[in-house]
Amino acid sequence: MLTQTTSRVLEPSDLDAALAVLDREPVTNAFVTSRVQVAGLDPWRLGGEMWGWYEDGMLTSLCYAGANLVPICATPRAVRAFADRARRAGRRCSSIVGPAEATAQLWRLLEPSWGPARDVRAHQPLMVADRMPTDIAADPYVRRIRKDEIDTIMPACVAMFTEEVGVSPLAGDGGLLYQARVAELVGSGRSFARLDEYGKVVFKAEIGAATPKACQIQGVWVAPEYRGMGVAAPAMAAVLRYALADVSPMVSLYVNDFNTPARRAYLRVGFQEVGAFMSVLF
Repeated sequence: MLTQTTSRVLEPSDLDAALAVLDREPVTNAFVTSRVQVAGLDPWRLGGEMWGWYEDGMLTSLCYAGANLVPICATPRAVRAFADRARRAGRRCSSIVGPAEATAQLWRLLEPSWGPARDVRAHQPLMVADRMPTDIAADPYVRRIRKDEIDTIMPACVAMFTEEVGVSPLAGDGGLLYQARVAELVGSGRSFARLDEYGKVVFKAEIGAATPKACQIQGVWVAPEYRGMGVAAPAMAAVLRYALADVSPMVSLYVNDFNTPARRAYLRVGFQEVGAFMSVLF
């Protein structure tokens, strides 16, 4: 057993201890928890390393270091240790994302060596819902996307990602990893959309992370020509219905604070703000 305050790369044998830390905040940690529950802590399967911070021999904080750098239940001392490790390793991630306070501290420590960032979104409200709204009917035309409809949904996914992140997911590897992720969500029944009479996507969203305690909606997008027409709230109510019935008792999402229409729609559906995330994009 570790008897000092230290950090190290976790091993597969540390899985139970890591899951116990993740379980302390099941909503906030849904993204990483969903990956760990499937892949364990093997870096190859997990898609990155899991760093652990120990105090008095007990694992108290984590940091996922893969395509994203994600502080988890991270105390200020843990963040400093994670920043030191990240600085030594060099930047390999495309973003830093996590609870706003820990992420802000992590970025302050890393910015001198990793900066400048392409974009910093310092306050992204984290919102949750655990029941259906009573005053908005779910859109009956929102449904699961079938495996044979990937070519239909893919242009909307690319448009959403490019609009949200500022770069195309087709850059670099030609979109192979992104297309595989979309196909994974479609195949698992966690991709939803409303199509118009011509088969074009009007609305789409995915349940990107799923655990027995909480899941996270992502990739919410309304086609530009349908914005301002009241599409989002009933469509989101439909996705919420699927999520509560089939996935988890608690449904979450996070949203850019400047996206007033989206925040208004989520509030109408019954999502309540419970915290904030922060994202640093490279």
